[in-house]
Amino acid sequence: MRVHLCVVGRLRGGPENDLVSDYLTRFDRTGRALGLGPARVVEVEDKKGGGKGAEAALLRKAVPDGALICALDERGTAMTSPDFAGLLADKRDQGRGDIAFVIGGADGLDPGLVDQADLTLSFGAMVWPHMLARVMLAEQLYRAASILAGSPYHRA
Repeated sequence: MRVHLCVVGRLRGGPENDLVSDYLTRFDRTGRALGLGPARVVEVEDKKGGGKGAEAALLRKAVPDGALICALDERGTAMTSPDFAGLLADKRDQGRGDIAFVIGGADGLDPGLVDQADLTLSFGAMVWPHMLARVMLAEQLYRAASILAGSPYHRA
């Protein structure tokens, strides 16, 4: 199952970019044997300043046809890392070819896009910067692949 991170904003060089690259490389290496990956990042940017609605239109275009859409939203479902790993495995085993995780900009996702998502995921009750949410998602993807592979990375 291919994984797409459809995100608002561009990560320039820096620690966040380095972390995303590192975790997604690890995910691709670990996930390959599990039928997960590759992961790719699709960055969109609303240069006209149209707000969340314009960002949502760009995100919808970035999502592959037929992909399961998982919106990252503070009001979404919080899950444990093993539960997240199980979710990925279940969707893979159901024959889903693509899953797209959508992350909004600094103001979050357009409510209409959240409503259209197949799933919503929260990293807890606190609000996280959208660039940091990207890092956290990349790490959780790698952790999920490690859990499914029986790797000692996840020590819970």
